[in-house]
Amino acid sequence: MEHEVFVPFPVGTVRQALTEPERVARCVPGVQLDAEAAPHRPEGRLRLRIGSSTITYRGSLTVSGPGDGAPGDDGADTTVTVEAKGTEARGDGAVALTLTVRLAPATGPGPGTTLSCAGSVHGDGRLAEATDRSAESAGRRLLDRFAENLTEDLRQRPVPDAGEADRPGVFDTEVPPPSLDPRSDEDVVEAAEPAGPDDTGDALDDLVAEDRVPELRAEHAYGPEADAAAPAEAAHARRTMIGRSAEEVDHAPPRGRYAPVPAPESGGTSATLRWAAPAAAVVLASAVVVGRVLRRRR
Repeated sequence: MEHEVFVPFPVGTVRQALTEPERVARCVPGVQLDAEAAPHRPEGRLRLRIGSSTITYRGSLTVSGPGDGAPGDDGADTTVTVEAKGTEARGDGAVALTLTVRLAPATGPGPGTTLSCAGSVHGDGRLAEATDRSAESAGRRLLDRFAENLTEDLRQRPVPDAGEADRPGVFDTEVPPPSLDPRSDEDVVEAAEPAGPDDTGDALDDLVAEDRVPELRAEHAYGPEADAAAPAEAAHARRTMIGRSAEEVDHAPPRGRYAPVPAPESGGTSATLRWAAPAAAVVLASAVVVGRVLRRRR
């Protein structure tokens, strides 16, 4: 079978795209690639419609080329060979395809590349039951859709230019060796030499003169001077915390202005009420008895 398709890209671009097995397999209509396939040997499933039936094959694809065709416009070979093998997913049939693609500059309908495809298919099973006319029609339809998918794939994922491929990367850049001149180390040491005491004193004097010395806050200082400058509560808390562990300090109750206000004691009130109630009962009983006695005397 022979068939020609058109791709609106230069011959060099199309030739480089056809040498990528993953791109070629991705552009085949009805294919579903496996993620764990080996590099440069894509594998997956292909649903092929022939006549009124659909056959599902599982196999692999390889690209060998450029082959022994005629040179192109840039002097490079313009023939690519695609081979595919597969077996029926539901059945015992097998198929083997050998396709030779010859690239040439297109004369119409516009600037691009003409792919002249010539191939042979050997298979058995359900494919052998199809007529030659239906098999040829399915092959031509497959190549037409492949050219459309290749054109769209080249628009979305352009092939890298030859200049970018030959350009060294970040890890390929040569790092110059360190200098062997002993005087270079002396220069580094002299540059990193610390300032002398006189220079340090002058710098401190400048800071004092410009009022850039930070003010010492009492809550951030330590020592007797800090205790004198800090409030009485803070000084007492600092003295009590010195020498104590972090756990003891964390669990120690707050003191000074942050100490909790003790709740009023209710023990005295309850004790008074406890003795006042019986006394009131005795007084009331006495008043009742005295009232009855006086009433009888009358």
